[in-house]
Amino acid sequence: MTSTELKNFLSAHPTSKVKIAFTDIDGILRGKYISTEKFLSILDKGTTFCDVVFGWDAADVLYSDGKKTGWHSGFPDTPAQLDLSTFRQIPWENNLPFVLGDFLEQDGTPSSVCPRQLLKKIISEAQELNFTPIFAQEFEWFNFAETPDSAQEKQYKNLKPLSPGMFGYSVLRTTLNNPFFDDLFEQLKAFHVPIEGLHTETGPGTYEAAIAHSGALEAADRAVLFKTAVKEIAYKHQIMATFMAKIDENLPGCGGHVHQSLWDKDGKTNLFYDANDPYHLSKTAKHYLAGILHCLPHILPMFAPTINSYKRLVEGAWAPTTLTWGLDNRTVALRVLSAGASSARIETRVIGADVNPYLAIAACLGAGLYGIKHELDLQEPTTGNGYLDYSHGSIPHTLIDATKNMQQSDVAKEIFGQEFVEHFTMTRTWEWQQHLKSVTDWEYKRYFEII
Repeated sequence: MTSTELKNFLSAHPTSKVKIAFTDIDGILRGKYISTEKFLSILDKGTTFCDVVFGWDAADVLYSDGKKTGWHSGFPDTPAQLDLSTFRQIPWENNLPFVLGDFLEQDGTPSSVCPRQLLKKIISEAQELNFTPIFAQEFEWFNFAETPDSAQEKQYKNLKPLSPGMFGYSVLRTTLNNPFFDDLFEQLKAFHVPIEGLHTETGPGTYEAAIAHSGALEAADRAVLFKTAVKEIAYKHQIMATFMAKIDENLPGCGGHVHQSLWDKDGKTNLFYDANDPYHLSKTAKHYLAGILHCLPHILPMFAPTINSYKRLVEGAWAPTTLTWGLDNRTVALRVLSAGASSARIETRVIGADVNPYLAIAACLGAGLYGIKHELDLQEPTTGNGYLDYSHGSIPHTLIDATKNMQQSDVAKEIFGQEFVEHFTMTRTWEWQQHLKSVTDWEYKRYFEII
């Protein structure tokens, strides 16, 4: 939608306010309501937003080592621009107008630490190579019959799942919670976040949804909006939705798998497909696959950004642990689906539901392009149990190990730029340091009496 079209729309659909939002480094939407008059005044000239969103963590605790912003800079406003192509209306807020935005540097150039700007930069690199990246993300998440108040009162213990038992692909459970299920499907569609499928997943109160594929930027926008929308729709039903990667050691984790393919400049031919290849994979696809496998140890925090992420990445838990790929194999890091020209794609299964979609998609695309540019050779596919195939190595086991790898990696700096890598790895080191202070339930159960 152009500026003129949006002005005409707001004239025909009068409203007193508009919601705008930007995404921080953790993938959390930070935004506000502004009056329609204010919104119209900034459509063409841009706006500003406090840069503290790059100076604090998910809990609004200020980083101690931040260079981008901090006490030393006084947390000034940073330039920002609204992307009118993201305009949509929020059905559960009386069709309130909504727009996403991007952060800029003080000189008006794209911010080096803005996740959405990073993805736009890498998409531009793909386009320069005459590729059209097509992406989609899918999510698994847990739902509880709780409110933010009740969950805090219970200290997040003994929360009541929306439904009991392990019941994947259940027709009964979707009937049991039909009003919530229907609202998710219909209101997400009305919010222009169309989902191809929605079903119960294995685990109490667990759902899975696959978002319809689109261009890479739109796919990331949809994924970010999906996570927030699901939580807001859940609130309306006195439900809390969580996208933690692992909520319980005895239950499966929650993935945020990314599906991806490269098409030609006109978006008409899938460049991953080759009918004459034994695996139906083109050279482009093989280099792309090899790129992700090569880069995974260098960029893992982009796929697994929290302490909790690594509780999911354990053997035999439906999340990969080895540097492997395979044909329609759900035990490997990269699952390849190459049966048809229109549907040939790669699924990155390392990614958890707790991820920032802009960073996950940027990392997939950036690593794949790295493999193409360097013409990396692809290893043989893994058949059978990928958890047992250590022939090409494994992924780091903790956030701090993964972060150190990325911090020291020339590969990561080549793909994302040094300033982004420095800022992002600083935030992940901070995340690790915060968790070291905490005394956990595990420690009480293990040591309280016996030590």
